[in-house]
Amino acid sequence: MAKTKTTRNKSSTDKTLPPTKRSELISLLKTRFEKNMHRHNGIAWKAVQARLEAQPEKLWSLNEMEKTGGEPDVVGIDKNTGAYIFCDCSAESPAGRRSLCYDQEAWESRKEHKPKTNAVDMAAAMGIELLTEEAYRQLQQLGTFDSKTSSWIKTPADIRNLGGALFCDYRFGHVFVYHNGAESYYAARGFRGMLKV
Repeated sequence: MAKTKTTRNKSSTDKTLPPTKRSELISLLKTRFEKNMHRHNGIAWKAVQARLEAQPEKLWSLNEMEKTGGEPDVVGIDKNTGAYIFCDCSAESPAGRRSLCYDQEAWESRKEHKPKTNAVDMAAAMGIELLTEEAYRQLQQLGTFDSKTSSWIKTPADIRNLGGALFCDYRFGHVFVYHNGAESYYAARGFRGMLKV
């Protein structure tokens, strides 16, 4: 009796890239890294690439960041773990991650005109974290970001518990932090993510 061959479909939970895609992404990241050395002084690409190749699921997350318009690049090193920190470095909030309310609770609270998803869940699905206010301010020291858009940031629990959420942008030569109802969403607001490798 012949054995039936079972084939497993690649599901959304399969967080690996095919070898060709992996090579293409590494090449793209290397080019961006070399064009923007001011973002990562003293960091060698060879060391970054070695870490990426050792953690294929991180490459999957970086590919998700790239697909949604984030243009991820290395912006520093985690002092505690030595991990390289990748962050969305697109000039404006990533185009594929806009028109989102803040989190699931906010999404559920909308009775009509619900957005497709929310920033917190989308970040989790991509395997990345929303930027904190501190990380957002550090990013702004490396260039000018969100001069026409804005980005949700990780909101402290005491603010979120009262129904609010925070977002940032860059205007008039300064970083501004604002608040909104967490259920609100706008075509010019997305979120920036961070990934440690």
